[in-house]
Formats: sequence, C-alpha cells, structure tokens
Amino acid sequence: MRQRYLALLSVFASMPAMALTFQTRLENIEWKVEGDQFECRLVQPIADFGSGEFVRRAGEQPTFQLRSSSNVLGAGSATLLAAAAPWQPGRGDINLGAVRMARSGVLFTSSQGQASRLINGLLDGRSTVVRNAAGEAGRTMEVRVLPVKFNKAYGDYQACAAKLLPMNYDQVRQARVGFPGGGIDLDADARARLDVILDFLKADPTVNHVELDGHSDNSGNRLTNRDLSRRRALAVMEYLKAHGVPEEQITVRFHGERYPLARNNTAANRARNRRVNIQLDRVTPVEKTVAKPVEPAAKPPATPAAAADTVKPASKS
Repeated sequence: MRQRYLALLSVFASMPAMALTFQTRLENIEWKVEGDQFECRLVQPIADFGSGEFVRRAGEQPTFQLRSSSNVLGAGSATLLAAAAPWQPGRGDINLGAVRMARSGVLFTSSQGQASRLINGLLDGRSTVVRNAAGEAGRTMEVRVLPVKFNKAYGDYQACAAKLLPMNYDQVRQARVGFPGGGIDLDADARARLDVILDFLKADPTVNHVELDGHSDNSGNRLTNRDLSRRRALAVMEYLKAHGVPEEQITVRFHGERYPLARNNTAANRARNRRVNIQLDRVTPVEKTVAKPVEPAAKPPATPAAAADTVKPASKS
C-alpha cells in the first residue's frame, strides 16, 4: 500500500504545469458514511473545493454527486472519468461521458450506471476524476476523488444501504392496489403493497394524510359499480386502520366506472380498472382554537343617589 501512495505522489508531481488539480493530500483522506432509513451517503471531502459523494436513496441505486460552494471548474460541460491507477501501468482511463456542471451547490448528479462504474473503479484502485479542459482562462482543471481507504468505507456504506426502506417518498406517494378477481377482498399482492406503504408511514410521521379512490370496471350497472368501488376503498381503509393508521388521516372517495385506466374491451383491461388508487401527503395540522369562557360583566359601584334610596327614613319623634 505504501508503494501505491508513493506512486500516486510521483504521478501527481509529474502532471503538466498548466493543469490545476483539486484533491486531498493522501495522509488526510477520509471517507464519511452517514444516513438513515431514507438515504445513505458515502462522502470524501476534497480540500479547497467541496466533496465527492455517492448517494443512495431508498428504492434506488447510487448516484455520484460533486458538491462545491463555488465551482472553480466553471459551469458548462466537463468529462467524468474512472482514472487508471499509476501503480497499474498499461491501463487507460475509462471515459464515462460528459456531465453538465452547475455554478454551486450540487454541481452535477451522475446516472446510476456511471456511479456503478465509478464504485467498481474505486474498488479496483481507480480515481474518480471530473475534468474541464477549458477551465478558467483556458487552463485544464480537474477534481479527484482518490481510492485510499475506500474498501472499508464502502463496506460501511453497504451496511447502511441494507437498512434502507424498500421505497422512497416519490415512489410510494402514489400507489395502486388491484382487485383482479372482481370482488372486494385484498389479495396477497395488495396486502404486500399496503405493507410497504405502512412501513413508510411508520418511518416518516410527517406523512400524515392518505387519500383512497375506489374504481370499478363497467361490468355491472352504474349503481352496482359505484358500490363496488366504495367497498374496495373501505377494504383498504380497514386494512390501514387495523395496522395503526388513524381514521381521521384517511379520506375515502369512490367513482365507479367513471375513470378507467384502460378501455373495458378485454378481460385484462377490466382487471386493471378494478382498483384503489392511494395518495400520500404531508398536511399541516390545523390548530383548534379554544374559546375562552365569557366572564359576567362586573356590577358598577352604587352611586350616592342609589345608596340614599336604600337608606330607611328616620322615624319622627
């Protein structure tokens, strides 16, 4: 490992004088793993620049982000590379394509495919490099995330990712459970989908409102279809209530056959139309104002005249 670090130093020292590279000194390199049930991050701070971060949201694969409060590379296009390690001669850089850079904050977010190849490169000793050949005053500029200590940190990152929820809010906020059999009972697929939603609601109490919209196909008459759609929505509501969702957080609507997903011209399409749509939302609770009891008005003090009226006249002698 020491030979690898020395090789890195010799390569960076031999870079063209015109190139300006931002990276952390080898002895100062560290990786930070942070996260919760909703997102995990694997971060390498980059001295005098910002950070390179692998970000994995619940229900998704990782992406790579480059962050900086001020983008000295300049806005516009840059090249993303998995750069060859200097101690492995004969291997070239892997060009992962162009990325569009912002001016500050998150400078760019890679695709999931690009992030996967960057991770594999770091595990193989490659550096993650963002290079702008037309940087400030035409000077080539680049940012490097180095593979030092990566393997251990990546193991911790995977442990964090193993605890992520199956889906994130964007994925779970609009869902649908079907009734392919034509009745009102929840089948195994519907219960499994509702269990994912319940897990998310328990993990994120800020999601505090559920809207249920029941639907049917057009097999029966309109009154029958409307009642079927109502009973399907109620079946979903009862399942949610039985697993801890307060009834006051649930709104139920039913529409019969009025809003089909597909034309009711085949058995498969009719099965798709028999459903309950579920929408989750964050609603700010309305604070109830408590009316203060009205206190009776105080009686005015007696006037001298009034006081005189209450005095008994003196008896005549």
